[in-house]
Amino acid sequence: MGVGRAAHVRICVGTLTLTAASAALAELPETAATHAPREMHGVAALAIFGGLVAFAVILSLLHLYERGRWTRRERELAGALDVLRGAHDRAEMLLNAERQIIVTWDRRSEPVVEGDISLAIYGERPTSGYARRVLAFGTWLVASDAAAVEAAVETLRARGTSFTVSLRTQTGRSIDAHGQAVAGRALLRLRETSQERCEIADLRATLDETRRGLSALAGLLDAIPQPVWRRNREGGLSWVNAAYVAAVEAETREAALDGGVELFDRPAREAIIRDEAARSAGLTRTVPRLSAVVAGSRRMLDVFETTLDSGRVGIAIDVSELESVRADLQRQMNANVRTLDQLPTAVAMFDVSQRLIFHNAAYRQLWDLDQAFLDSRPADGEILDHLRAERKLEEHADFRGWKQGVLAAYRAAEANQSWWYLPDGRTLRVVADPNPQGGLTYLFDDVSDSLNAESRYNALRRLQAETLDTLAEPVAVFGADGRMTLANRAFCTVWQLDPATVEERPHVDAVIEACRPLAPSEEPWLDIRDAVVGLESRTARSCRLAVVDGTVLDCAAQPLPEGATLLTLIDVTASVNVERALTEKNDALEKAAQLRDTFVHHVSYELRSPLTNIIGFTQLLGDETVGALNDRQREYSDHIMRSSAALLVIINDILDLASIDAGSLELQREEVDVQSTIEAAVRGIEDRLAESHITLALDVPEDIGSVHADGKRVRQILFNLLSNAVGFSEAGQRVEVRARRDANELILSVRDHGRGMPPEIADSVFNRFESHTLGTRHRGVGLGLSIVRSFVELHGGRVHLETAPGAGTQVTCTFPLFPSEGPARLDRREVSRPLMTPAATATTTRKPGLALH
Repeated sequence: MGVGRAAHVRICVGTLTLTAASAALAELPETAATHAPREMHGVAALAIFGGLVAFAVILSLLHLYERGRWTRRERELAGALDVLRGAHDRAEMLLNAERQIIVTWDRRSEPVVEGDISLAIYGERPTSGYARRVLAFGTWLVASDAAAVEAAVETLRARGTSFTVSLRTQTGRSIDAHGQAVAGRALLRLRETSQERCEIADLRATLDETRRGLSALAGLLDAIPQPVWRRNREGGLSWVNAAYVAAVEAETREAALDGGVELFDRPAREAIIRDEAARSAGLTRTVPRLSAVVAGSRRMLDVFETTLDSGRVGIAIDVSELESVRADLQRQMNANVRTLDQLPTAVAMFDVSQRLIFHNAAYRQLWDLDQAFLDSRPADGEILDHLRAERKLEEHADFRGWKQGVLAAYRAAEANQSWWYLPDGRTLRVVADPNPQGGLTYLFDDVSDSLNAESRYNALRRLQAETLDTLAEPVAVFGADGRMTLANRAFCTVWQLDPATVEERPHVDAVIEACRPLAPSEEPWLDIRDAVVGLESRTARSCRLAVVDGTVLDCAAQPLPEGATLLTLIDVTASVNVERALTEKNDALEKAAQLRDTFVHHVSYELRSPLTNIIGFTQLLGDETVGALNDRQREYSDHIMRSSAALLVIINDILDLASIDAGSLELQREEVDVQSTIEAAVRGIEDRLAESHITLALDVPEDIGSVHADGKRVRQILFNLLSNAVGFSEAGQRVEVRARRDANELILSVRDHGRGMPPEIADSVFNRFESHTLGTRHRGVGLGLSIVRSFVELHGGRVHLETAPGAGTQVTCTFPLFPSEGPARLDRREVSRPLMTPAATATTTRKPGLALH
């Protein structure tokens, strides 16, 4: 600007000079111009030259002046430029010190965007329109945050209202936006805080984890049963766990802390501090063991306390039980020492240095060593040398080598066994067992007697083998591994086995394969194999082998000790033949019995029809509807009637038994009044009671009630029992009928006071067609009591007989009040089962039959 002004001044001065020169030339007289043109041109040239010289001088002076001013101004501008450059650099440094964008607006110009533009155009290269891209908040911010910052910027530019908001970019980064008015301009500062937030989040997570860890540690310390405490720098309690509170019997943790309740007294605490200082200095490693009152009882505690920056922490471990266990262990060890002294096996223990630390009485007696010598804790090698000097060890050509071999057991990892043969003829089994803590334990066992016993055993075994070879019965012995260990000559002869094969101890499978061609049946061999090598329980088994030549062998497998099995074979061919003949005969007898039953069944049906006619016509004659009868005819008619009725009862009983045998008889159950049923049965026997002059005594409670049963069959049961009792009673005796009821059963019993029965007769009275008069006038076919038992069992009940010679007989029938569901049928096998009475002395098999008293 100064240079332009100087040039302008110089141009003006030059113009003025030229104007003055021109004016001077114009004032010259015309004459002179006319008459003297040369002079005129010279003067003009001189004037022009003088003007040019003056112009040049003035121009030079002005140039020098302006140049001085320009130089000074240039220096000033250079200084200001340096200051501005420094301020610009500082501003750039402050602006780029962190990732941020500065946007400024004034009222007339466009917004100016400065800073790290990558905050807004992350992952893209800046272009010429990056400023608009930064201000297009919706393109790089979350929609809600973009709308919020746009509204805040509009308010800032319009009213100058400051704001600070937190924004989130579409890539998940965090941005702090701060807007304010500065010197009439609106300024927006965008700064990324993702790293700071991550650090804060990490710090918060670390803080939370630390808090959780402290809480878990506090919970763990509260859960352990040992008292734990923490002291401050002054030595006061600052924290205790729940076990400490319980130990000092405080109400709460706060009460223990506020009251400063100590678990140990002052001397004990001072001792703890001294011990902790000594351990820190490396003077001792022992832990103080103190006595204290814990929850009202005296306990022994191991106390650990250590110093921290903030104070001290400690824990007390209850070792009272440990002390008790240690005392028990010491007592147990003493007891073990006493026990080892009682053992016949010599025991000696040596430590790591091969010194004797323990020996029992058997060891001292075995080698006959002096107690003083043993108490001096001699070395193992010294003892061996002493024994060799005393000539108590066997002689070795290289004793030194043998001794080194013995002492090598100290370096062995496992126990080893050796045999020592002493000069006096004894044999020792020596076991050298390394100790876990180092050293060695010797076990000296005198096996001389065992070896002698083994020799005698082998001789006895050979004797037994020779004895088995002399037996006529085949015998074989199999070991626990299933291999044949012994077989006599008879066994090899029966199964045609080569003795050389037996010497090879073949497996049971090979033996079976060799024997099967002579006895093809597979099932017996399976039983034999299971008996020898089966995994089931070892029990005695038996089977029968049929040889192809007709011989029958009974095989018995008997378990022996130590898993062995004895196999014996007996020739039962003759017995089998006899059994076969007896079986055939028995089958013939059973068929005959079946034919007899069939015949009786058919005959009973065939007899019933004519017998019914006889009874009907006899009743007509007795009613005298066809004419009057005289006394003798009337008496004959009565006899015919009674005989026909008795025969009809017998036939009906036979038919009932036949129905029971066929399984077709079913009960017609109904509610039966017990008292009425007994009275009905008594009415059927009243005439016989009167004829025999026998008294009947009823013992039936009025509230006996009813039972769910077949009334007809119950009356038939009582009638048969009463008939039987009357038949075996003498004139003037009494028959008793008794009824009782409990919660589950109805009990009916009939008792007579007749002769009674011996046990051998009482066992068969319930069999069919078994009739014993026992010297009385009673006659019968032996069906009454069989019918009784069948009907009672058909009801689900049971019959019990009590009798003795001269004491009468009592028959008791028990009926269930609540019978099981389903049709009541009686299996034929149940009918054939004999009744077991107290008089029965053994279990015998009887033919199906019916017994009468």
